[in-house]
Amino acid sequence: MGKARSGSKRAQPATPEQDELEDNVLSSEDNEIVSLLPSERKKLKSCSAKTDGASFVGKPIPAEEARSKWPRRYSKKDGSEDNDCLKAKFHYREANVDGVIYKLNDTAYVKAEDDKPNYIARIVEFFETEDKDPYFTAQWFYRAEDTVIKIHPELIDKKRVFISDVKDENPLDCIVRKVKIALITPDVDLAAKKKKMPPCELYYDMKYTIPYLTFSSIVSETSKIESETSTLSSESDSKYGSNRCDAENSVANGGLIQNKDSEKTEWTLLDLYAGCGAMSTGLCFGASISGINLVTRWAVDINKHACESLKQNHPETHVRNEPAEDFLSLLKEWAKLHEEFVLKASEKTDSNVDADENVKDEPEDIKEEAADDSSDSEEFEVERLLAVCYGDPNSDNKPGVYFKVQWKGYDSSYDTWEPVEGLRDCTDALKDFVTNGCKEKLLPLPGQADFICGGPPCQGISGFNRFRNDKEPLKDVKNKQLLVYMDIIDFLKPKYVLMENVVDLLKFSGGFLGRYAIGRLVAMNYQARMGMMAAGSYGVPQFRMRVFLWGALPNEKLPAYPLPTHNAISRSVVPTEFDEITVTYPPEEKHQLADAVLLKDALEDLPAITNEENQNERSYGTKPRTEFQKYIRLKRSEMVNFSTHSKSAPSGMLFDHRPLQLNKDDYDRVCQIPKKKGANFRDLPGVLVKGNKVEWDPSVERVLLQSGKPLVPDYAMSFVRGTSSKPFRRLWWDEIVNTVVTRAEPHNQAILHPEQDRVLSIRENARIQGFPDCYKLCGPIKESGCSCGSWPWIHIRFSYPRTL
Repeated sequence: MGKARSGSKRAQPATPEQDELEDNVLSSEDNEIVSLLPSERKKLKSCSAKTDGASFVGKPIPAEEARSKWPRRYSKKDGSEDNDCLKAKFHYREANVDGVIYKLNDTAYVKAEDDKPNYIARIVEFFETEDKDPYFTAQWFYRAEDTVIKIHPELIDKKRVFISDVKDENPLDCIVRKVKIALITPDVDLAAKKKKMPPCELYYDMKYTIPYLTFSSIVSETSKIESETSTLSSESDSKYGSNRCDAENSVANGGLIQNKDSEKTEWTLLDLYAGCGAMSTGLCFGASISGINLVTRWAVDINKHACESLKQNHPETHVRNEPAEDFLSLLKEWAKLHEEFVLKASEKTDSNVDADENVKDEPEDIKEEAADDSSDSEEFEVERLLAVCYGDPNSDNKPGVYFKVQWKGYDSSYDTWEPVEGLRDCTDALKDFVTNGCKEKLLPLPGQADFICGGPPCQGISGFNRFRNDKEPLKDVKNKQLLVYMDIIDFLKPKYVLMENVVDLLKFSGGFLGRYAIGRLVAMNYQARMGMMAAGSYGVPQFRMRVFLWGALPNEKLPAYPLPTHNAISRSVVPTEFDEITVTYPPEEKHQLADAVLLKDALEDLPAITNEENQNERSYGTKPRTEFQKYIRLKRSEMVNFSTHSKSAPSGMLFDHRPLQLNKDDYDRVCQIPKKKGANFRDLPGVLVKGNKVEWDPSVERVLLQSGKPLVPDYAMSFVRGTSSKPFRRLWWDEIVNTVVTRAEPHNQAILHPEQDRVLSIRENARIQGFPDCYKLCGPIKESGCSCGSWPWIHIRFSYPRTL
């Protein structure tokens, strides 16, 4: 039977009593783990007896034609043969099963196990074995619950199925009945899709393949059907082939470049949960090298200092410091304002002309009276509107659309946020602001953002969070942003989507949120592909593994994932069920990858500083010693697609090379940590290690600091039940860090400099993430550290648009 289903059982022969209408949805009680990976296809046994209800019709296909279409079914002239294949005596074009005639390429239900809904297949081959057993080859369709979506079938139309490349042989009497399945053209407008749909029981508009758990548009189904009868293997589409940058799926050959919009002068990008702009910066860098002018026009983040950093480095970007859900609400209201003041502008112009004519006809005494009335008014007069937001800027529990107003005759200290309802009499001011805002693309309208990228916050699933809701993850407010992210995509309908998150997206609660994310994209008719990549494999001294999700509209090419460039090993544990999405080269292929970038390669050229360092800008005082250092120290003018109008520090200067200052107690502890590889709190007096677990040394009196607090704190001894060596651990030059975290404190992280008594500086952490030295940060050191730790590593984004 078709693999990538529960177990490896073949289809079961149907009985007359079992020949009934098929249910389209799995029982809600079916909670067993469904393998997503095709196990090895077993050679099926022939039926034990010939059935009267299943036989072939007509004459066999001529031998020469049959051998050319299904060569593996027959012995070769030299006597060699494929032993992993049922051998055929004859091939046929038609069969009779229980009085119903089936032809090649008909679609049918195929008998499954007793407690399972019947499988769905296209019949691509009829043949009689050398033992005279009647067989057919099925090309399988998947329901949503058979795919990676699995536990979220409610997201997908019950009538929608996905064709696969998986094929295998089954006894002819496994066929249950015919089913009418229509191939329809993908359409983002679901209502339009239903109108185009012909009468059918089921329909399909995408293909699902196991490698990278990919949903993709069907290129040419007619030609595909014609060639399918000559294809026998169900495993010919390997994981590696599906991600290769060939003419069908690469960014360079078919993704962002060669399509109907390939000659666009500018591609616009919206960066959600942008932080300091790592994801969008890397994408734009890589796009420039590929000849694409990808520009981050909009960015949204809730962190004020991160927004300031992004705006400082990207003055061309409209940066919004607000929650993503407020941004979505504003987008919807902005679209309404656009329709009112821009799309209907001509109608309003006509009505204003009529109004002006009526004013001219008014008697002079009436106009004078009106003027007198206005002179007695104490109302402020609107000079102009400065900004727009959705939320509660006045903190009066009245959320809505607000405009920042500059009042006539008053300076900026009198500017206020006013609700749109109170400005309805200020038609000219509203019209001017909306019209100019639309011209400047102050906010994206549906269809204007070519690309949306972002990593919705993952606190609800992160392994650092000990209070996770594994029963109902979507009801955890900390996971709400995944829904908001998808809602923004649904509203703006970008051409491309790139989402990233921690591996816990797939590990937590059976991959609940990861399955939801790809299910939402497919429900919106986006092609989708999952991948997992390790940072160190792309040239940064960091092990961190990340999950990525590509989305592309049906008429766009679904990009591949960039293959590794550096020989680094990830330490992350990948769920077996998702092992197929790890981006790597085929094991049989040998590639000369660059050596892993180590901490010494990335940081050794930086000048020595102390725990009390407060100088934000300085000269390097050294020359770069490695290729990484040469790249990371490039001037802003030398970086591709990097604005030279930034307010960053002067070229050639080093800045943000400051550590989070440790308090006196922690500093005294750090000073006693030996400067050697692997040194940590276990090297302090009074600590014994037995079987990788720490305990107090009863022969040593507990050492106290000058403050009277213990040199070895209790929390270090009890962390991870005494088995962790992370507290106050020094990094070393020949190492790669696991991950850059937002808290630069040494209490439970290996974050001490190898040879200096301090934690890593902001600039050192930024380098580990791949940010160039010309990228300046804003805000207090602690805030900059948080922003730095939340950066996705920039190098992988740099690789995306120029895949291979």
